[in-house]
Amino acid sequence: MKGTGMASAAEQMAANLSWSAFGKATELRQRILFAIGLLIIYRLGTFIPVPGIDAIALRDFVDSNSQGIGGLLQMFTGGAIGRMAIFALGIMPYISASIIIQLMTSMVPQLEQLKKEGEQGTKKINQYTRYGTVFLATFQAYALAASIEAGGLANDPGWFFRISTVVTLVGGTMFLMWLGEQITARGIGNGVSLIIFVGIIARMPAAVAQFLEQGRAGTISPAVIIGVAIMVVAVIAFIVFVERALRKVHIQYPRRQVGMKMYGGESSHLPVKLNPSGVIPVIFASSLLLLPTTISTFSGTQNSNILNTILAYFGHGQPLYLIFFAGMIAFFSYFYTANVAFKTDEVAENLKNQNGFIPGIRPGAKTAEYLDYVVNRLLVAGSVYLVAVALLPEILRSQFNIPFYFGGTSVLIVVSVTMDTINQVQSHMLAHQYEGLIERSKLRGKGGRKGKARKSPTRK
Repeated sequence: MKGTGMASAAEQMAANLSWSAFGKATELRQRILFAIGLLIIYRLGTFIPVPGIDAIALRDFVDSNSQGIGGLLQMFTGGAIGRMAIFALGIMPYISASIIIQLMTSMVPQLEQLKKEGEQGTKKINQYTRYGTVFLATFQAYALAASIEAGGLANDPGWFFRISTVVTLVGGTMFLMWLGEQITARGIGNGVSLIIFVGIIARMPAAVAQFLEQGRAGTISPAVIIGVAIMVVAVIAFIVFVERALRKVHIQYPRRQVGMKMYGGESSHLPVKLNPSGVIPVIFASSLLLLPTTISTFSGTQNSNILNTILAYFGHGQPLYLIFFAGMIAFFSYFYTANVAFKTDEVAENLKNQNGFIPGIRPGAKTAEYLDYVVNRLLVAGSVYLVAVALLPEILRSQFNIPFYFGGTSVLIVVSVTMDTINQVQSHMLAHQYEGLIERSKLRGKGGRKGKARKSPTRK
C-alpha cells in the first residue's frame, strides 16, 4: 500500500506543476536554453553551402525530383541536402553506425563482453560507433560528390571537388554527432531525435503553404485537403494514445521483521509500454532507405538500367519499398527493445537484488522468461502500430500527391519526440520539487534542535 501512496503523491505533484515551479527550476531552464542554442547552431549550418556547386541548377533539380531528394531526404536533413549544405548528410550516418554496432554486439562475443564491462565498455563501444560513423559518412559523401558530378551540378568537377566535398560533409556529420551527444548529456531530451525533429518542424510551414497553394490553384480538391487535415489529427491522437498505453506487471515485496516491527510487504507495478522502442525503429528503417535514393536521384537514372530497375521496384511508395520498410520497422522494434529499451534480464536481476518478485514467478531466470513473454506479446501490437502509422499515410500521400511532412513517419517523429521531451521536463521539475521538500525538512530539523538547545539552560 505504501508504494501506491508514493505513486499517488508523485501524480499529485505532477498535477501541481506550473509556470511558477518552472521559473524556480534554474537548472532545468539552463538545460533547455543550452539545447535550444545548439539546435539554432544546427539550423544555421543547414544554410552554409558546400563550395563548388551550381546552386541554381541544384535548386531546379531538387524541385523537379520531389519524390526522391526533394521529399524524404529534405525532410530528414531539414532542407540541408536541397541546398547541399555542410550538414547535407545529416545525422543519418551516425544512426546507421549505431545500428551496425548494436547488431554486431549481439553477434560478436568480444563486443558482447565489452558491453558487460560497465562504463568502460560502453565508452569503447561508443568509440567504435564514432569510427563507423566516419567510415559511413566518408562513403556516403564520396558517393554523393560523384553523383553530383554525374548530374552536371558541379562548377569545377574533378578530384579536388570530390575531396573537398567529402571533407566538408564528413566534418559536418561529426559535428552534428557531437551536438547530439551534448544535447543529451547537458541539455534536455534525446539529442539525435531532437536534431531530426527540428529539421522536420523547420520545413513544415513551407510544406503547409505549398499544399494550400495547390488547393487554391485547383491541383488538389478541397475534399482532399479536409481529408488530410482529419487524417493528421487522427494519426496524432492515435500516436498519443498508444505511446501512453502501458501493461502494468504486478510486483510484490516480502515482509520482514526488525525487532518488534514488521516492514515491507508493499506492492507496486512495473510499467511496460506497448511500444518500448518509441520512434527509433522508424528512424532506423528510414536511414537504411536514404542512400540508394540519394545516389539514384543525383546520378541521373535515365543513363543506368540498374538504377532504373531499382527505382521501378524500390522507389518511394513502390510495393517493394513498402514491404521492406514494414519489415525493417518490425525487426528494429524487437531488436531495439531487447537490446536497449527494455532488457528483461537486467530488469529481472534488479528486481531480485531489491527482493521484489512477480507473484507466482520465481526470481531470476524465470522472471526474465516471463518478462520476455509479456514484452514479445506487447511488441506484436506495438510493431503493427508503428508499421500502420508509418505506411498507411504514405500510401495515401502517394495517391493524392500530399507532401512528405503529412506522412506517418514525420508525424510519428514529431509527436513522439515532443512527448519524450515533455516527460523529461516534467521529471526534472519533479526532481526539483523533491529536492526542495528535502531541503526544507532538513532546515526544520536543524531549527527544532537549535530551539531545544536554547531552552535547556532555563529548565535547569
